Amino acid sequence: MPSNRTQQAVARLADLTPRQIVGELDRYIVGQGNAKKAVAIALRNRWRRQQAPDGIRDEISPNNIILIGPTGVGKTEIARRLAKLAAAPFIKVEASKFTEVGYVGRDVESMVRDLVESAIDMVRNEREADVEDLAYEKVDERLLDLLLPKPSGDGAEANAPAAHASAPTQTGPALFVVNPSGETSREPADEVGAERYRRTREKLKQLLLDGKLEDREVEVEVSGGKAAMFDMMVPQGAPEGMENFTDMLQEMMPKRRKKRTVKVSEARRIILEQELEKLIDLDDVTADAVERVEKMGIIFLDEIDKIAGERSQMGGPDVSREGVQRDLLPIVEGSNVQTKYGLVKTDHVLFIAAGAFHVSKPSDLIPELQGRFPIRVELTSLTEADFVRIMTEPENALTKQYSALVEAEGATLEFTEDGIAEVARIAASVNDRMENIGARRLHTVMSTLLEDFLYDLPDRGKEAITVNGALVRDRLKAIVEDEDLRRYIL
Repeated sequence: MPSNRTQQAVARLADLTPRQIVGELDRYIVGQGNAKKAVAIALRNRWRRQQAPDGIRDEISPNNIILIGPTGVGKTEIARRLAKLAAAPFIKVEASKFTEVGYVGRDVESMVRDLVESAIDMVRNEREADVEDLAYEKVDERLLDLLLPKPSGDGAEANAPAAHASAPTQTGPALFVVNPSGETSREPADEVGAERYRRTREKLKQLLLDGKLEDREVEVEVSGGKAAMFDMMVPQGAPEGMENFTDMLQEMMPKRRKKRTVKVSEARRIILEQELEKLIDLDDVTADAVERVEKMGIIFLDEIDKIAGERSQMGGPDVSREGVQRDLLPIVEGSNVQTKYGLVKTDHVLFIAAGAFHVSKPSDLIPELQGRFPIRVELTSLTEADFVRIMTEPENALTKQYSALVEAEGATLEFTEDGIAEVARIAASVNDRMENIGARRLHTVMSTLLEDFLYDLPDRGKEAITVNGALVRDRLKAIVEDEDLRRYIL
C-alpha cells in the first residue's frame, strides 16, 4: 500500500486536468502545444492509474514519449516543469554518456540510482520543512547551553578563587551574569541562585534572538567526515556501484566526532543540521522516496539520437551504440535495479526521451526500444515572432530577469517594443546564418547587449536604462555585420 505522503502526492494530480497542466506550462514555455498536450496526458494518466481496480493497476504501463526537435526549443524545460508541477522525483541524463556493459564508464542503471538520490533529497526537504520551527527552537536552546552552561556545584568549586582560611566557604552552584555588552561572568550562588540563573538565561536569549552574539565563539561537536581510506577504495574508473559499497562499509564503522571552535553564526548551521537529523526518521524518508520513484518518477533521457543508427566503427575506443540501447531496454521495459537502498522497480517510471534527430531518426533505434516509446512528438523551430513572445510572456522571461538584476543596484531597466523586436530579429537572423540553437541565442544576444551597462552599473547611480531599437542596432551592428565576430561572440 502506498504511504500517506505518496498518496498525498498522487492526490495533488487529481486537481490538475490536462488542460490545466498545459496552462501551467504556458506560463513558462512559449508554443509547442502538441508536446505540452502529450506530456499533460501522460501526467494525468499517473493519477488515472491509481484509481484503476487493483487487478489491472499494475498492468497499466506509462506511455513513454520521444520529443523530436532541434536544441533550444523547450524539450528539457517541458520535462523539468512537468516534474516540478507534479512534485515528482526527476533527473535529466544524457544517453550519450552511457557505455555498454563491459566498458569503463557509467552504466544505464546509474540513472535509476541517481533518481532515488534525487527523491531522497526531495522527501527530506519536505520533512525538514515540517519540523523546521521546532528545530530552530532546539538550536536556540543548545546555543544557550553553550554560551551559558547550566550551574554545577563541582564546577563552581573548581573555578572559584582560593578563599582565606578564616573566611566562610561558598558552596552551591555557580552563576553566570550577563552584562549589557553580552559578556558573561561567573559568580558564586546565593539562596536565590536558580532564579538569577533563569533571568540571566532570558537576557542572553534575547541578545541571541536580536543577533548580537553572532560573533561570539563557542565549541561544538561535529562529525569527522568521510575517512580518507574510503576515498582510496574507489579509484578513478572503478565499476559502477563500487561507491555504494564503500558507503555501506563506512556506515558500519563507528562515527568519528571532533570538537571545533566556531562563531555562533556557524554553530547555528551545524547544530540545525544535527537537530533536523534527530527529528527526521531517515529510514522512513528512504522508504517514501523509493515508493515515489516507483510510482511517480520521471527520467528525462536527452540526446537519445546520439545512440541511434549503425554500430560504431571498430578499431577505436568507441563503444556500440546499439549495445547501450539494449542495456536501456530492460530499464525502460521495467526491471529491478539494485541500489544501496534496496531493489527499485522501474515498471512505472515515466521516460521522456529527446533528441534533435538531424542525422538519424527514431526508426533507427532498435525495434524493441522503439516499441517502449509509443508517443512521438515533433517540436517546431522557433521563429522571430516566438522570440518576441519568449521575451515578454513567460513569468521567467529574460527581460524580467535582467530587470531584477538591475533593480538590485537601485536602478531600473526598461525594454521598449521596438527594442524587444530588434533583439528578436537579430537572434533569429544569427540562428539562420549560423547553427540554430533556438532560444539560447537570446541569452548570447542579451548578455552582449547589456554587458557594458552591467559592468558600469554600480558607478552610474540610479539612472534609468531604456533599451530601444536604436540602442540595440547601435551596440550590435558591428558584431552582426562581421562574420568572424558574430561567430565567436553571438
